[in-house]
Amino acid sequence: MSTLPPCPKCNSEYTYEDGEQLVCPECAHEWKAGEAGASDDDTRVIKDSVGNLLQDGDTITVIKDLKVKGSSLVVKVGTKVKNIRLVDGDHDIDCKIDGIGAMKLKSEFVRKV
Repeated sequence: MSTLPPCPKCNSEYTYEDGEQLVCPECAHEWKAGEAGASDDDTRVIKDSVGNLLQDGDTITVIKDLKVKGSSLVVKVGTKVKNIRLVDGDHDIDCKIDGIGAMKLKSEFVRKV
């Protein structure tokens, strides 16, 4: 029986290997075997299009017309978005845009105000 380390996020003992990564089936956290201690602090660095650090609660503006997937709406250049929330994933900003609703944006298409 192999001795895999517990999940650094939820301390579950039911971790398993998936290629080079370790996976927790309870919280879906994935990490490499050597970085179990390094991922505890959960620091993520997300920067806008010009290199400014973004944080939860910041106000941003959109720097490019963005089509809304699944509709004919467009988020126009200069649209101001308040109170953003940073998340993990490809689209790393969750926000609510007036007239459109909840959106996920990529940080490369926004600029901090």
